[in-house]
Amino acid sequence: MKPLYTADVKVIGGREGSVESTDGVLHHKLSMPKELGGPGGDGTNPEQLFAAGYGACYESALANIARKEGVQLKDVVIHSQVMIGKDEGADGFKLAVKLKIEMPGIERSQAEDLAKKAHAFCPYSKATRGNIDVELSVS
Repeated sequence: MKPLYTADVKVIGGREGSVESTDGVLHHKLSMPKELGGPGGDGTNPEQLFAAGYGACYESALANIARKEGVQLKDVVIHSQVMIGKDEGADGFKLAVKLKIEMPGIERSQAEDLAKKAHAFCPYSKATRGNIDVELSVS
C-alpha cells in the first residue's frame, strides 16, 4: 500500500495518560472508565476514540457508495458503539462494534443494501473483518 495520509499520534501513560497528534490538532486526556475498574473522570478512552474514528470513516464510505449509485443521502447519522469485554476462552480482552445507521428518506431495503456495501468498502471494516464482531442495523 502506498500511504496517502499518515496520522501520527503520541500516547503517554496508556489509559491514564494522554494522546496528542504531532500536528497538535488532537489533544486529549485519557481516563480509565469506572466499568473497567478505573476512576472514570473527564478524559476520553481508546474505545471512544475508536468508535469516533470508525463511525466517521463508515459514514464517508456510505456517502461514497451512495454517490456512485446515484442515491441522494441527507441527514445521515451513524451511532457507533465499541464494546470491550473479557475474551472468553482466551486471556485478555476483546472488542465488538455496533453501527446503527440512520438514513432518513431512504427505503429500508435500499438503505440495508447501501449499509452492507459501505461495510465492504470502509477501511475500518476491512481492517477489523474477521477479527471482531461488527453488527450493522439500519433505521
